Amino acid sequence: MKKTYKIDVDCANCANKMEEAARKTAGVKDATVNFMMLKMSVEFEDGQEPKTVMKEVLKNCKKVEDDCEIFL
Repeated sequence: MKKTYKIDVDCANCANKMEEAARKTAGVKDATVNFMMLKMSVEFEDGQEPKTVMKEVLKNCKKVEDDCEIFL
C-alpha cells in the first residue's frame, strides 16, 4: 500500500534527511520526499498499519529534523 502525506520542512537538505529517516523506519518498504511539492510518499510493507507506522516515521524524522511536520 502506498500513501502520500503533506509535510512541512524548511529546506531540501532537511527533506533528504526526512526521506532517509522514513526509509529506515520498520514497516516502510520505500519513502520519497518531494521538497517542491511538500509531499512524502510512503510505501508500506505488507500487513503493516499505515497510521501506526507513520507515527514512528514522524518520531524518526523529528530526530533528524526537529521542526519538521507530517500531516497524518
